[in-house]
Amino acid sequence: MTVFDLFSKRQKRLRGEVADVYFYDKVPNELRVQIVHIVQDTIGRSISYRGEVSVSDIYPLIHKALCREYGVFRLGADYEDDEQSVLNFFLKTKDIDKAIDIIEMLFRCIELIIIPDTNNYKSSHSVQQEPESAIEELNDRFKEHGFGFRFENSEIIRIDSTYIHSEIVKPVISLLNKPQFTGANEEYLKAHEHYRHDRNKECLTECLKAFESVMKIICKEKGWAFNETDPAKKLIQVCFQNGLVPTFTQNQFTSLQNLLESGIPTIRNKLGGHGQGSVPQKVDDEMTRYALNLTGTNIIFLIEQSGL
Repeated sequence: MTVFDLFSKRQKRLRGEVADVYFYDKVPNELRVQIVHIVQDTIGRSISYRGEVSVSDIYPLIHKALCREYGVFRLGADYEDDEQSVLNFFLKTKDIDKAIDIIEMLFRCIELIIIPDTNNYKSSHSVQQEPESAIEELNDRFKEHGFGFRFENSEIIRIDSTYIHSEIVKPVISLLNKPQFTGANEEYLKAHEHYRHDRNKECLTECLKAFESVMKIICKEKGWAFNETDPAKKLIQVCFQNGLVPTFTQNQFTSLQNLLESGIPTIRNKLGGHGQGSVPQKVDDEMTRYALNLTGTNIIFLIEQSGL
């Protein structure tokens, strides 16, 4: 579905009313309604053999899953069907995490259920929007409103810069989407999930796990000797000793080796991975964001150098 550049939008830009930074603490009502339009057009309604139209089976699946996770029997009133319960709860809830939960569940179903079987799904449902177009429009609407999230690889992830997202986060997710990197991909996405929920220490821990997993996978694929219990520093040494960085360029990568050895492991060890004593340590957002981006940059470099 086309996102129209309406006169009113152009006037807002001219008046300087368009946010130039992202926000994360609310889902605007206008955005919620736009998301409902996208979802209803894409999921559609089920069509029986007699031509009758009813609510798609996807809504009961999502409603039941959310009720179980939230520890409730229904999201809405007894008279509401599953579609109404899910969508009305999404439109009304003041809990931003739960609102994002619902967006993620809806578009995860679109990506994992509808896209793989688009033709059959469309033949049995009154669909008005292609599923790929729905995901693209969702991210366009997020960007249009300055809502600092994107739907990528079946997850809602937080972004702090369109440049960093396009140059680091997206390439990392693409590289880690290969079968051999499944574990590292899960850890990297978990790091983003923790970051979205302000669980900064947990984010640092998952960053280190993803970083170490990538190096272990490379070592295993290349047949290089290492121990499964080796920490990041030893794994880095194995990678360099086996020429992951070409010999003729190794001098110019000395600074990179220092960065790899002192970057993610040190940040995690000092701020996230050891006892914090009597005064709880606070890992601020800036340090967490730096660690997350540094992890992504190093993962891209290592995988590209390995040729995997």
